[in-house]
Amino acid sequence: MAFALKGVAYITGAGSGIGQYAAYSLARQGVRSFALLDRNPVTKTVSELKKNYPGISIKEIELDVASETAVNDSVTQTVKEFGRIDYAFNNAGIGGTLNTTDNIDLDDFQRVLSVNTTAVWLCQRAQIRQMLKQEKLTNSDRSYRGSIVNTASMYGVVGPSLNVPCTAYTTSKHAVVGLTRSDAIAFAGKGIKINALCPGYVATPLVLSSMNKGSVMDDERRKVPVQRLANMDEIGDLVAFLHSEASSYMIGATLVADGGFTIQ
Repeated sequence: MAFALKGVAYITGAGSGIGQYAAYSLARQGVRSFALLDRNPVTKTVSELKKNYPGISIKEIELDVASETAVNDSVTQTVKEFGRIDYAFNNAGIGGTLNTTDNIDLDDFQRVLSVNTTAVWLCQRAQIRQMLKQEKLTNSDRSYRGSIVNTASMYGVVGPSLNVPCTAYTTSKHAVVGLTRSDAIAFAGKGIKINALCPGYVATPLVLSSMNKGSVMDDERRKVPVQRLANMDEIGDLVAFLHSEASSYMIGATLVADGGFTIQ
């Protein structure tokens, strides 16, 4: 499906994985102005976009999403470069250690929440403040001043498997869902659309590197009804969908894409 997206995209965690493929999908749907943000280089993402879409405009920003100053500055830089932010994808996150509560140190727990929850709030706050200043791209009822998508997880709507005791991660992703719903209610009437994407297990380089016969991830893959992990472009396409007018009546939604894992 073609969504004919116009405007400016702002993507955290854009150097690899879901953030990278979200950029590719948004470009396929027509976006030609990107702020790509990551703690690590976004070289591969930039190279691929420029190869396939001559004339594309890209602002590369090194960003620690847990820094309030850095987040606010990144939005300022993006608006200075492109004039506005239409599609924000708050995707940067970490997994943390696999431990139950009795075995987690306070510092480890707080680190996961800092990156996965507080940082999403910092980004969303800065984006909302900007979007409230700008007008819609079109006069259509299906158009918004801006659209925000937050990466949660299937573990943002259910508890983890017994053999995947990701307590801190699950807590942080449930919080992202709550943040998404709260701000979606507060700002829908002001022209800002906010939704959460809840992927299941995705074949990112990190996940694939951990898979071998008898591994935890290999066991988890067998639990997925479709018997495979999601491809990164499948999740990237959902980001484009949530930013498009095709999802214009979705407000505060948690779009679960997990191959059926959570309905068992």
